Amino acid sequence: MGENRYRETAVKIVELVGRDNIVSATHCATRLRFVVKDKSRIDDKAVEKVDQVKGVFFTSGQYQIILGTGIVNKVYEEISKMGLNTLTKQEQDELLKEQQKGIKYLMRVLADIFVPIIPIIAATGLFLGLKGCIFNDNVLGLFGMSSAMIPQYIQTLVSVLTETAFAFLPAIICWSAFRVFGGTPVIGLVIGLMLVSPSLPNAYAVADPKSGVDAIMAFGVIPIVGCQGSVLTAILTGFLGAKLEKKLRKIMPDVLDLIFTPFLVMLVMLLAVMLGIGPVMHLFELKLVNIIEALIHLPFGIGGFIIGFTYPLAVITGLHHTYVMIETSLLANTGFNPLITLCAMYGFANVGTCLAFMVKTKKQSIKATSIGAMLSQLFGISEPVLFGIQLRYNLKPLLVMLTTSGLGAALLSIFRIQSNSYGLAVIPSYLMYIYEGRQFLFYLLISVFTVVCCFVLTCLFAIPQEVAGEEDGNADIKEKDDKSDQSIICAPISGRCIPLEEVKDEMFASKMLGDGFAIEPSSGTVVSPVDGTVIAAYPTGHAYGIRTEEGMELLIHIGIDTVELNGDGFKTFVEQGQKITRGQRLAQVELEKIRQRGKDPVTMVLFTSGEKMIYGEMGRPEEAGMPMKCIKIRKPCGKPQKNRLY
Repeated sequence: MGENRYRETAVKIVELVGRDNIVSATHCATRLRFVVKDKSRIDDKAVEKVDQVKGVFFTSGQYQIILGTGIVNKVYEEISKMGLNTLTKQEQDELLKEQQKGIKYLMRVLADIFVPIIPIIAATGLFLGLKGCIFNDNVLGLFGMSSAMIPQYIQTLVSVLTETAFAFLPAIICWSAFRVFGGTPVIGLVIGLMLVSPSLPNAYAVADPKSGVDAIMAFGVIPIVGCQGSVLTAILTGFLGAKLEKKLRKIMPDVLDLIFTPFLVMLVMLLAVMLGIGPVMHLFELKLVNIIEALIHLPFGIGGFIIGFTYPLAVITGLHHTYVMIETSLLANTGFNPLITLCAMYGFANVGTCLAFMVKTKKQSIKATSIGAMLSQLFGISEPVLFGIQLRYNLKPLLVMLTTSGLGAALLSIFRIQSNSYGLAVIPSYLMYIYEGRQFLFYLLISVFTVVCCFVLTCLFAIPQEVAGEEDGNADIKEKDDKSDQSIICAPISGRCIPLEEVKDEMFASKMLGDGFAIEPSSGTVVSPVDGTVIAAYPTGHAYGIRTEEGMELLIHIGIDTVELNGDGFKTFVEQGQKITRGQRLAQVELEKIRQRGKDPVTMVLFTSGEKMIYGEMGRPEEAGMPMKCIKIRKPCGKPQKNRLY
């Protein structure tokens, strides 16, 4: 492939994106990534027609053009010669953060604050559910017992399990907010603990006239109470405290910085919160909770329908992160979370969509996509359904799903069903209702109704002809057991093998770069699945291209968006042009570090020279370097596609 071809591709891409429209450019293992001034100026279809372009999409504030391993770096090299502002991946991410304003900035901030907190609240919700079930007198009565017979030490231990997270919720949120806004997290944690100090009157007790607890009055007019349950106060405290800390560190002499900066930050923020921010923000928060509850409890389930219908659209646009803040406020102030209950119907409706496509299609490829997407959705991962089915086929499945999600939510609203936690979806979500028999029963019945309703309506009105029709000629070519046309390769990493459609990245799941499979890793050793030559070894250590002597080309991509880690957690053992053997170590990966940085370490193997997967027994464990029994690959039909990507 001549250099002129890369130059022509680069020139055409810059021309279509618009030289004056490009703020900056960078690339990862497979994609060119542009920050642009105006996305609407770009003709996506024209860009997709450019030689070597595999697809385009806009996400995370970037216009991304998929070229493939081995091509993207050469095209990027030509673009860098054209005088454009080219940045490293890390520099471009920082630029994106600076450019995000308004609702997009708010969404990103809320997501960053609450993502580390969700598992803690979800786990506490499970403890509450188990407590409500096990300590229920009706349940204990089956064994001839009652709650009065439970020893005091057991009740105390259970109280610690179920009450700690919510008792210190402002401290947890303040810690996370300090981290997000660039402050020292431990300072945020200490300030958050001050907000709920036992020395202060408890906010819940002060709000209860029967408790006999009154606020402490400062200057005779300002009530001082703890900030129990105040989510907004904790977020604002984290924001202001982190900003104050950064300013102080710039002006504080080095010899005083270690002690006096934390001292001043804690002093100023405590006084500011106790004497002003806390009371005002808590009143505002209570009003917000009241408004949401009023919407949820509108007559005839109207509010529930609105929430159930619009929540999937919020997921598509990324606005759903604001729901987490509202749910946290509901839990902290009322002990229940009716909002997630209504939003959860979205997942059950998606299951109905997958079942309908699985039953009605005669195409094995679509059937496999539907099964994989449904298995993901059953445990709360909706992207494969959303992008692989709902938005792919003329929007009718999406409209049916929105309607049935709204109907299910309306019924839940009418019967006043509400969870005691958040963070769990579809099958795990039932655990949030075991605290009370009626809640669990109605949630179970309505969720099943939502699945069935969406399945029936999709079968009747939303199955496209292209899905219902027969498999096309190429896809029907002897996919049985033609052993001469199949190959078996080794696992690149130990773990559970899953279909590519279940990967939480649209580009990989939609097979824009080729068919393949993925492994959810259980260890960090990455090896070559074949004998061949390394034709791409990225400095960041997250992606490798290999070509066999027969001309088959593979891309081993470790993790999703792990290029953003800039090599942190990756150690490479091969270089480009090196001959390697099957089972030879390519890289060593620190899986826990990748997860701590918020990245999914799932490892993809893509057949970029056109081979097709023949799925067998998916979900089974695989061992790095050992032949894989769960999949086989079929060589491309017709003319070989050698060198398609490199």
